[in-house]
Amino acid sequence: MRFLLDTNVFIHYLTDTDSLSGDVMAILTDYDNQFYLSAESVKEMVVAFRKKGFNSKRWKTARQMVESLEDFGVSILPIRREHLLTLSSLIINEAQEHNDPSDHIIISQAITEHLALISADRKFPFYRAQGLELIESKR
Repeated sequence: MRFLLDTNVFIHYLTDTDSLSGDVMAILTDYDNQFYLSAESVKEMVVAFRKKGFNSKRWKTARQMVESLEDFGVSILPIRREHLLTLSSLIINEAQEHNDPSDHIIISQAITEHLALISADRKFPFYRAQGLELIESKR
């Protein structure tokens, strides 16, 4: 199967696997699966790395981090016009004040590419009604 990993899930996979559910760990360790990481997630990780927002002992520079992503079995999914078209018609979860534009891009990519999105974000179930296939990492 093909999966899009939300930024939080990928960072937890690298730094704190105990925070991921057993079901998600089973998916992540199944080598028959294909994993994608949004270019938007890579941007978020670079920003977090620079701000020391997550455990970055694995890499000395943000560039080294980006260069090593494929070593973890993920392919970077670029943001394309089709994703932006989905984004432009996405109904935003205003009830939970879901104002994160990076999340909206990632959700739009998952919907457009028909990828199951693995996330721990509690605001994402709202988007199932718009075609999001979501696998929640609940602990």
